[in-house]
Amino acid sequence: MKTALLWYRRDLRVHDHPALHAAAGEFERLVAVFVLDDALLHGRFPSASRTQFLLGCLRALDDELRRRGSALIIRHGAPERELVALAGEAGAQAVLWTSDVAPYARARDGRVSEALGEAGVEARPSGGNYVVDVSKPRSKSGTPYSVFSPFWRSWVDVERRDVLRAPRTLPRLPSKVRRGQVPGGVGDLGIDDGGVVAEPVVEPGEAAAREAAARWLDGGLEHYADRQDAMARRGTSLLSPYLRWGCLSARELEERARGRGGKDADAWVRQLCWREFYAHVLLMWPANARQEFQERYRELEWADDPELLGAWQRGETGYPIVDAGMRQLAATGWMHNRARLAVGSFLTKDLHLDWREGEAWFERLLLDGEPAQNNGNWQWIASVGTDPAPFFRRMYNPTLQGQRFDPTGQYVRRWVPQLRDVPDEYLFEPWKLSEAQQREAGMRLGGDYPEPVVDHRAERERAMERYRRAAGS
Repeated sequence: MKTALLWYRRDLRVHDHPALHAAAGEFERLVAVFVLDDALLHGRFPSASRTQFLLGCLRALDDELRRRGSALIIRHGAPERELVALAGEAGAQAVLWTSDVAPYARARDGRVSEALGEAGVEARPSGGNYVVDVSKPRSKSGTPYSVFSPFWRSWVDVERRDVLRAPRTLPRLPSKVRRGQVPGGVGDLGIDDGGVVAEPVVEPGEAAAREAAARWLDGGLEHYADRQDAMARRGTSLLSPYLRWGCLSARELEERARGRGGKDADAWVRQLCWREFYAHVLLMWPANARQEFQERYRELEWADDPELLGAWQRGETGYPIVDAGMRQLAATGWMHNRARLAVGSFLTKDLHLDWREGEAWFERLLLDGEPAQNNGNWQWIASVGTDPAPFFRRMYNPTLQGQRFDPTGQYVRRWVPQLRDVPDEYLFEPWKLSEAQQREAGMRLGGDYPEPVVDHRAERERAMERYRRAAGS
């Protein structure tokens, strides 16, 4: 009896899943498996919050498979060892999976393919994590893109695959296969559960993801083009954790959004394309995972100041918009994109701390944290990546950012309650409050809320000099 393993990774769904569709159509028996890989769980960017979210997604996926007559097999160990062993247990002739772009994923898949080949089992990776095959967009000369706008124009014209229905039924698992079980929590994996965020921004799993996507596409998408930067309003989709874990198909989302039409759908699809652009960049330039894309900035001087780094991580910089963003991240595992830009600029150009410190902290807490997007965005805001704009274009004034994108102060007051009663005119510059005004607002600078850790105007000049010196200009 022809049998295949379907190796789930970050494609935790049954809808629009090319590898699942192929396995169900070509093989008489299908064994779906997820391998808990210690190299990821305890590796370069461990995350209690993201792992907890992953476990919830795995339980939800198991439910979806069981409703169709199957179930999710769980293994724990090196994939190249566990998959070969499971293929032997199940009598599988092939292993299908959804390919990925990160250097670790590609190296791991190479090891798995080699081990399967030695065992006489066919390795069959395929696409499915992105709207298109992100290796396909190329310039007229055949070179990959390092600038978004021409990538976008090329990406729009790449042929799309059909969106696939979820299978109604799946074959039962072979009786002799050991099923395993999803761990009850991160503590079962040797991860400190004290690092799990208290208020996860979304519920895990495909069913919750599809409900959230329907709400967004059926109503929330309206006015996206005008509201996406408004921090206090629900102007963004909050679907990024689901895209990160593949609970939703980017291809299906694009098709459904295009079906709505209009400038809001176009603006949102463009954001999906940014996700594909950074995947394309990391695929083509894998060294970006650890070094700056722009060679001239690889010698850029970075400060080493654990005290300032800690203040930034805790949301205690004395700049309200920065602190609100960092506290939102710590509480929910997510941060508004406009806040991500503000806190990233502040870390790299006001505190002069290495962008890799920000990348690592975001990877620790973000439910949507993953290598291509997080790395690409941090290099962009640090002006060392693919962004062609001059470095001074990304030096954001934290006071002006707050006044422009949180004009009523609702976002800051939500996440920095010590400033709740500060008058609007001082909310983004609380250091200007007199002692009497502080008492009236029920807060004390240097006590309830910190004084600014740096002076933005002075640090901007210092950053300008650092970047000019590194660029040799």
